[in-house]
Amino acid sequence: MHGMISKPPGTATTNLATSRLVLLLLVVMTGIAPISLYILVPALPVLATTFGRDISIAQMTVSLYMVGIALSQLIMGPLSDKFGRRPVLLGGLTLMVAASIACIFAETLPQLIAARFFQALGGASGMVVSRAIIRDIYERDRVASMISLVVAALMIGQMVSPLTGGLIETAFGWRAIFYAVTIGAIAVAIGIALALPETRRSRAAGSGFRGDVGTLIKSRAFVGYVMCQVLASQIIFAFAGGGPYIVVTQMGRTSAEYGAWFATTGFAYLVGNLLCVRFAPRHSLEKLIWFGLGLQLCGSFLNLLWSFTGWNEAPGWLFGTQMIVMVGNAFVMANSAAGAISIRPEAAGTASGAMGFLQQGIGALISQFGAYLGGHSATTLPLTSAVLAISLLCACTMIFIVPRREVVVSETLIEQAEEEESGMM
Repeated sequence: MHGMISKPPGTATTNLATSRLVLLLLVVMTGIAPISLYILVPALPVLATTFGRDISIAQMTVSLYMVGIALSQLIMGPLSDKFGRRPVLLGGLTLMVAASIACIFAETLPQLIAARFFQALGGASGMVVSRAIIRDIYERDRVASMISLVVAALMIGQMVSPLTGGLIETAFGWRAIFYAVTIGAIAVAIGIALALPETRRSRAAGSGFRGDVGTLIKSRAFVGYVMCQVLASQIIFAFAGGGPYIVVTQMGRTSAEYGAWFATTGFAYLVGNLLCVRFAPRHSLEKLIWFGLGLQLCGSFLNLLWSFTGWNEAPGWLFGTQMIVMVGNAFVMANSAAGAISIRPEAAGTASGAMGFLQQGIGALISQFGAYLGGHSATTLPLTSAVLAISLLCACTMIFIVPRREVVVSETLIEQAEEEESGMM
């Protein structure tokens, strides 16, 4: 498609697709950056005390880390298309190891913040390249289920990482957290070096970043799928931004109780991904996206209704209904991501990077917006209205932007459809 010469040899690809070790590597390379983000969160008050700075300054070890993740996805995706998946992964993890060692020996908080930025810049290479590798070795109808499986395993790691970080800090001090991160990054790099072959597809002569970007931007399907995935992710950022203020300030509950309630939404998202793993091989991407959109809209509408009635002033109603939204959200995000990186398989890294950058970059703004809605109102109505509005926008991308097509039966038909679409543009 669009000058694509070939894909990895069939037998080699099949062996990789059925390898449990490769699947494990996909999980750990995806998780090393976000787990390293959350594992430090319990130690933030200790960092502020240790360095004699305000907690808002210590928080920058998290906020600039997120900026590093966003920039990494924008940079590492195209590099993996140009130079290959393995070199970019190993280079990124090498940078992460060096930055983690710098965190261990940081003498000031600004040094630690800067080292954390580079830690994220290197570590997040696994997040973007793993999606590209999934597209390299799996057929289109299995991409969504494999992304869901990796995300489900990652969710478990993210759930336990704050607890792990708290235990490590309590027993050995905050610097021990970075010893653990360094050892983990080295282990992942060794696993990739020994067990993961190059999976990048062959590229036509003269193809490059500018051609990939031009082709992707001209594709209505790519733009639609990316917008759908990015908008779906903003539901999570908005609710996470406003939730603490609603539960703690409006409802008068403790932060610990908020943490317990918020964990229910993470569990619902995990369940959604596991269901997607089960159903994705038997249904088209479009059907699964619409199923997820239906759940999102239903849950969002109910939460707005509960806001008018006042019922979701109790956390059980608010979070119970949000769990419906999160199950649907998992279907939408996994399948729209699979659709986006399938438009031009040999540029899967560039597509994945652009999607990840937009998701994280816009997410930082939406999270602040959600915090404003939750912190400057006396009811849940502004936040639940925003979540419903985002859900509606998400559905509009599928209605008005993504081209309608029948169930896809082969890679050849996908390629022909995309070539015809680009020719019309």
